[in-house]
Amino acid sequence: MDPKSPDDRPEPAAAQQPLPLEWRFAQVFGERGAGEDVQEVDIISAIEFDKSGDHLATGDRGGRVVLFERTDARGNASRTELERQDYVVARHPEFRYKTEFQSHEPEFDYLKSLEIEEKINKIKWGQTANNALFILSTNDKTIKYWKVQDKKVKRVSVMNLDTSQSSDNGTTSSSSASSSRGLPNGGCSEKLYNGTSNDLSFPPGGCTSLRLPVVTGQDLNPVARCRRVYAHAHDYHINSISNNSDGETFISADDLRINLWNLEINSQSFNIVDVKPANMEDLTEVITCAEFHPTHCNTLAYSSSKGAIRLIDLRQSALCDNHAKLFEEHEAPGSKSFFTEIIASVSDIKFAREGRHILSRDYMTLKLWDLNMDSGPVATFQVHEHLRPKLCDLYENDSIFDKFECCLSGDGLRVATGSYSNLFRVFGCTPGSTEATTLEASRNPMRRQVANPTRPTRTLTSLTRAVRRGGENAGADGNGNSYDFSTKLLHLAWHPTESSIACAAGNSLYMYYA
Repeated sequence: MDPKSPDDRPEPAAAQQPLPLEWRFAQVFGERGAGEDVQEVDIISAIEFDKSGDHLATGDRGGRVVLFERTDARGNASRTELERQDYVVARHPEFRYKTEFQSHEPEFDYLKSLEIEEKINKIKWGQTANNALFILSTNDKTIKYWKVQDKKVKRVSVMNLDTSQSSDNGTTSSSSASSSRGLPNGGCSEKLYNGTSNDLSFPPGGCTSLRLPVVTGQDLNPVARCRRVYAHAHDYHINSISNNSDGETFISADDLRINLWNLEINSQSFNIVDVKPANMEDLTEVITCAEFHPTHCNTLAYSSSKGAIRLIDLRQSALCDNHAKLFEEHEAPGSKSFFTEIIASVSDIKFAREGRHILSRDYMTLKLWDLNMDSGPVATFQVHEHLRPKLCDLYENDSIFDKFECCLSGDGLRVATGSYSNLFRVFGCTPGSTEATTLEASRNPMRRQVANPTRPTRTLTSLTRAVRRGGENAGADGNGNSYDFSTKLLHLAWHPTESSIACAAGNSLYMYYA
């Protein structure tokens, strides 16, 4: 009997697969009431957890950055409470509002007669130092570096001269029954000052007591201060920023260029990628997203409107015109259409925390790539395949150009992305996993859950098998409801260490845990 080929071997036992997560509602901030209109400036346009997961930042179209801090952390508990706990209590992350500040204001470029809106495109957390939080935020043209630190607000009070007797405890009495001669700021109702001699005179018998100013301390208040402004370096709209793992530099990318900055120097930047052709009529693709590797400070990746992801090494040359690796999946011959290039455009890329994989999102799918294998994605997750018959309608109402973000769990076992009708999808990405969960950004996230997700079909791509998952009822959600293209969940973020997701639905921030 012939030995079985690797592709014919039985699947691993189901017990070895992680169980599908059961998602629950945790919190909501800025929930909209029934019939309440959402102001355009309040719509959330960026979400980001910091590396510890103890802080969350959101940016909106009004140019504001809102910070939230975690309140259920074990380190916040008292010693008595910790001693009582013989085991770890399973509880969901709880956040509270910390502060907000106006990051960007609307501007006008008089040279180009162009309005620059205040909308926050991206937020990135810097390294924490001296109990201060550092944040990079950007709109279409200008990047700002913010420092947020708790400051104790002090106030000087009791600033007046009092001629009454001191009380026994050393504080000054200010009885209204006594003939008070004191006035605010040390003034006195008696004529104490002789204008001719320029001498200070005292009433007969002298002043019996002097009330000294008292400094009273208030609660700690977070104060945001802009430390650096990085401007005038991009001719086109900035679509992404990314911090380097060295803690000293970051990149900013627009449609045609990627610039490298030092956090402490805002007067100059270095152009490291330039895809602008000599003749703009020869332009065939633009940069859509760029991100640094989480641990290798010399490596970064950027995606393009043609569906390609390029990995570049900063050690090769100052201007990285040549990529180190190229990741792209070619369409089958004869399958091209008018919409092929539009839906192939990559709207977001994310490195996995371990740095081995890249997750990319185009209009139709999520793709997981292995940096060691550029022949094709190791897994493909179908998100909008049921919308393929409606591409003409989506093109007419511009929905086909919506830019959905994606995210990975800290352990790398799951991926997530948004969709229409305020839905988002969570997929298991371990080999053999069939997990494909549809959730709604509401207080009842499982309301539109698909009861029996379709088992993934396996296809052979080059030398490895790619997994395709998530295909379901065409043109409808899990309950057969038609999609609402006016409500879209574009922005979401996965907690770096826990099974917790924050996502934006209009002006509301929803948080879920499993």
